[in-house]
Amino acid sequence: MNVDLIFKIAAIGILISVLNQVLTRSGRDEQATMTTLAGLVVVLMMVVQEISELFELVKDLFGL
Repeated sequence: MNVDLIFKIAAIGILISVLNQVLTRSGRDEQATMTTLAGLVVVLMMVVQEISELFELVKDLFGL
């Protein structure tokens, strides 16, 4: 696993949490929720790509 991936996920989490706090305090709760969901989708897509690469590696390793 790349350390870069962990840093990217952490950076996205920090950015999304700051945006969420700013939007919540300005009274835009719906936009804060949508921003949080968008950040979650971005991180999940990154994780799914890594899992896909892992499965390909295992498949190649066992010659399936």
